[in-house]
Amino acid sequence: MTELSLLIRSEQPIDDEAIERLHERAFGPGRYARTASRLREGAGHLPELSFTAMVGTLLVGSVRLTPVMAGREPALMLGPLAVEPAFESRGIGAALMRRSLDAARTRGHTLVLLVGDEPYYRRFGFKLIPQGLQLPGPVNPSRFLALELEEGSLARARGIVTPLPKEA
Repeated sequence: MTELSLLIRSEQPIDDEAIERLHERAFGPGRYARTASRLREGAGHLPELSFTAMVGTLLVGSVRLTPVMAGREPALMLGPLAVEPAFESRGIGAALMRRSLDAARTRGHTLVLLVGDEPYYRRFGFKLIPQGLQLPGPVNPSRFLALELEEGSLARARGIVTPLPKEA
């Protein structure tokens, strides 16, 4: 297998259509019914914390971070993290994760939440969320994860996670 010439760059408005097609291929039509997707619906992701993976002119991966409130604690909801199925298992998802988390840390964010597979996300520092924080819909508790970018931020997060409305 040859090495990929991979470029991780900030998401651009021109990427929207390609990202939507990527999400469709990676997650299927049922993605809109998932609690995490519904939570992100009205909020809108932060372009400065959202990145794409490019191989030449082909968009092969994407990660987005969306502002939410975890009770009274500001937080970010990570996702979707998607990689083109033909490009999976090549480190693209990990590269996108590192870039987005580094950007969030640099910009002073304190807490990142996600719904995903704990064995995959553990290597980035994510851990299961203890009781006290809930999503506004059904989710398997073993898939609700958090990463503290500031020590103590998860302990301050209590109640229901709610979206921050898009700014006008």
